[in-house]
Amino acid sequence: MKIAVVTGSTRGIGRGIAEALVHDGYQVVYSGTRAVPNVELPAGAVYIGCNIADGTQRKALFDQVMRRFGRLDVLVNNAGMAPRVRRDILDTTEESFDEVLGVNLKGTFFMCQAAAKLMLELKNRGLEAYAPRIINIGSMSAYTSSTSRGEYCVSKAGVGMVTLLFADRLAEAGIPVFEIRPGIIDTDMTKVVHEKYKNLISGGLTPIKRFGQPSDVAKMVSACCSGLLDFTTGQVLDADGGFHIRRL
Repeated sequence: MKIAVVTGSTRGIGRGIAEALVHDGYQVVYSGTRAVPNVELPAGAVYIGCNIADGTQRKALFDQVMRRFGRLDVLVNNAGMAPRVRRDILDTTEESFDEVLGVNLKGTFFMCQAAAKLMLELKNRGLEAYAPRIINIGSMSAYTSSTSRGEYCVSKAGVGMVTLLFADRLAEAGIPVFEIRPGIIDTDMTKVVHEKYKNLISGGLTPIKRFGQPSDVAKMVSACCSGLLDFTTGQVLDADGGFHIRRL
């Protein structure tokens, strides 16, 4: 059975991705920052706690996956965080900057690194029917200014380069790396600004006039895992209702 690790998968976008991959036939390893999940997971679900900003916990996650399953087919780097407090960039603190980039950027980079090493090792073993891939969940904030959460924007812009770097490095080995950039998705993270976004969407912010759902992102992950996109790597897929289109 193919093994997929999805970080930040107890709720929201990550939960939607995990459920889609289970439907696609993967054994999914759910993961969140808690040692034990604080939400109910599907019967038989495998959960491994991991704060991806912590190198010791990252190593423990992959060690457990390899001990239990002996392979890693897909890594979906979904875990991320917004600033605990939204502040004007003139008031952004170093503590907040370090925390957000520690998870969203450093954590994603080193999760890619650890997974890539395992995937290359498994490729060299000649594992049967082995076609691994890495998928990073970025954000439209990679190219959209939000001056009340600058550290988040910087972190997601960095994820774009992480994707390109690992796509370049792993292409020769036949390991594609993709990035999916969600737009305004209806999750816990957007609830605090739900009315603001609802008004913006109805006013024409996005050509597709609705909130995105976790399933919209999950379907793109499924597409990346399908093998149908394997003559590209480093590709960004925008799950944003068309927000990325420059319009007059």
